[in-house]
Amino acid sequence: MTDEPATPPSATSTDPATGPDRDFLANAIKALVDKPEDVIIKRTIDDLGVLITVQVGADDMSKLIGKAGRTAKSLRTLLRVVGAKHDLRSNMKILEPDGSEYRAPERDDRPTRPPRAPRPPRAAAPAAKTTPAPKPAENKDDGASAGGAFDNII
Repeated sequence: MTDEPATPPSATSTDPATGPDRDFLANAIKALVDKPEDVIIKRTIDDLGVLITVQVGADDMSKLIGKAGRTAKSLRTLLRVVGAKHDLRSNMKILEPDGSEYRAPERDDRPTRPPRAPRPPRAAAPAAKTTPAPKPAENKDDGASAGGAFDNII
C-alpha cells in the first residue's frame, strides 16, 4: 500500500477535454439556458492552469452573463472552488456568439437635453422680526412652597 492520496480519475485524466471542472460547468450552464443543445464548452490546459471556453446562443447570452455580470462571476467563483478541490487552477472565458457584434455605447448616442438657464440671484432674506422675550413669572414666596414648577397654578 502506498501513502499517496487517492485522486479522482477525471482529475488525472490524460484527455484535456474532460475533467470535473468542465463537467460541473456544463451541467450548470445547460440548466441556466433555454437551448442547452447550443452550448459549446472546450477545455484546454496550459502552464497557467485550465481554461474553459464557453459559447452559447445569442438568445441565451444574457442568461449566462446575468445582471451586471453577477451570474458569470458566480459561475467563475464556483468553478475555481471545484478546480481547487482537484488541485487545478480553473478559469472560464465566455465567447460571443457567431454573428453578434458588441458595440459599446458612445456618449454621443445618448439624447442630450438643452443646457439649463442660469438661476436668478437670490433676494436678500427679509429681516427677522424680533419680539421681546416673555418675562418670567414673579414668585410669591409665602413660605408654604419650596419654589417648584407648580407654584403659579393656584
